[in-house]
Amino acid sequence: MDQLVIRDADVVDGSGAPSYRADVVIHQGRIVQIVKEAAASGCQRPRAMRELDAEGLVLSPGFIDMHAHSDLALLRDPDHSAKAAQGVTLEVLGQDGLSYAPVDDRTLEEVRRAITGWNGYGDDIDFDWRSVGEYLDRLDRGIAVNAAYLIPQGTVRALVVGWEDRPATPGELDRMRQLVAEGLEQGAVGLSSGLTYTPGMYAENAELTELCKVVASYGGYYCPHHRSYGAGALEAYAEMVALTREAGCPLHLAHATMNFGVNKGRAPELLTLLDDALDAGADITLDTYPYTPGSTTLAALLPSWASEGGPASVLARLADPATAARVRHDLEVTGADGCHGVPVEWETIEISGVSDPKLAHHVGHTVRKLADERGEEPWTTAHRLLVEDRLGTTILQHVGHEDNVRAIMRHRAHTGGSDGILQGTKPHPRAYGTFPRYLGHYVRELGVLSLEECVARLTARPAARLRLPDRGLVREGYRADLVLFDPETVGAGSTFAAPRTLPTGIPYVLVDGRFVVEDGRRTDVLAGRAVRRTPV
Repeated sequence: MDQLVIRDADVVDGSGAPSYRADVVIHQGRIVQIVKEAAASGCQRPRAMRELDAEGLVLSPGFIDMHAHSDLALLRDPDHSAKAAQGVTLEVLGQDGLSYAPVDDRTLEEVRRAITGWNGYGDDIDFDWRSVGEYLDRLDRGIAVNAAYLIPQGTVRALVVGWEDRPATPGELDRMRQLVAEGLEQGAVGLSSGLTYTPGMYAENAELTELCKVVASYGGYYCPHHRSYGAGALEAYAEMVALTREAGCPLHLAHATMNFGVNKGRAPELLTLLDDALDAGADITLDTYPYTPGSTTLAALLPSWASEGGPASVLARLADPATAARVRHDLEVTGADGCHGVPVEWETIEISGVSDPKLAHHVGHTVRKLADERGEEPWTTAHRLLVEDRLGTTILQHVGHEDNVRAIMRHRAHTGGSDGILQGTKPHPRAYGTFPRYLGHYVRELGVLSLEECVARLTARPAARLRLPDRGLVREGYRADLVLFDPETVGAGSTFAAPRTLPTGIPYVLVDGRFVVEDGRRTDVLAGRAVRRTPV
């Protein structure tokens, strides 16, 4: 007798095709039988050791988070309800060009300090890996949901070149090519960059093109956080399209937004750019989160020249009054490249988390409000936070536009990604709410997407980008990574006021055929593993 049969589910299979009623049989982690219209056909219905009545529920493939920052959270928190409760069964890590493999001892310490605001410093983590393969092996010991990994170009550059703003030498470029090839051979699915973050932003396009050629030869893809989402955003998108066309490498645009006042209403220009490239034969996908604010670290806003040399050098510059005044001028007048070329508007910068608990009273307030309460200039407040929190402060940046969000999510290349930073007292609600918000707010309430089309964007389309031959669809023989949700009640519980609230209307989530969420509660099952690149 089979392990589990899910009865009378409304199957939205990930293909974009209309839903259908079926019994779905799962055995040994795979879908082994689908009996359509079983109740009405009068045929012999499948039986199993366990039968789950799914009347009124939609059965779909598990959701794939194409942009996750759970690199340490998956190791730190076996529960991981932030993602499991959303129906996420696979996350793509190693984003924005900075993560924890490949490293040596020096680079690991530098990266840990540089992205403390994303993942915490990691005092509670045993960093017993150095290579990409060793990190994936660590994930294989058991995690809440599956995870794939992008080689972080900034980390590779830090390991080989350091944190200096200079071109790589020919020998250094050869070493970076070698590290990227090794990471892909060990199972990474592609390469990421953070081109507004140091040291990745110091790479010239010729350097990035050479690395992308290596990625293409292994069947991977390039996922850049490109050089601007503000002033010059369209030019930055076009730059990535041209670069990957030259390299012959598939392109996946990370958190493809058009932000700040300079880009209000300009999403159609981006979509025309992408359509022209797609029609000319380019291989492009993108991901977005269904919210207007962004989230990053306060230190990320600084100009690149101030960040050269790594975190210790940044703090030394901030301690020098003349240099700090120059930083302020770039932020408030010129428009720092770290702030996407737009002069910072302190009323849009909300503190979402701090590393030092003594600074917790700043959380939930904008820099402008904190400054007004203290009777000081906003830069004085921001400068003090940067120094006292050792660059570990995370922020929400309220600079997005709803019309752009909706237009981009309708595009044919669109997939879903939370960009969820789980660190901090008051993180962006996208970390806990992205996928149910798509289904509840943008499908049921607004009708921006049909249910079938939305599910395809969250399942089959990202699985195709990741080149996963047996995930992303409800099909016989496919992995039983599945979610059951109520289309009438599914929704994000998380809000900006209460960002860690779990979603509603998702009672069951299966990873590898095992319940990680059952009756709306997280089980103790750790069925997730590293998902490695499929060889070409």
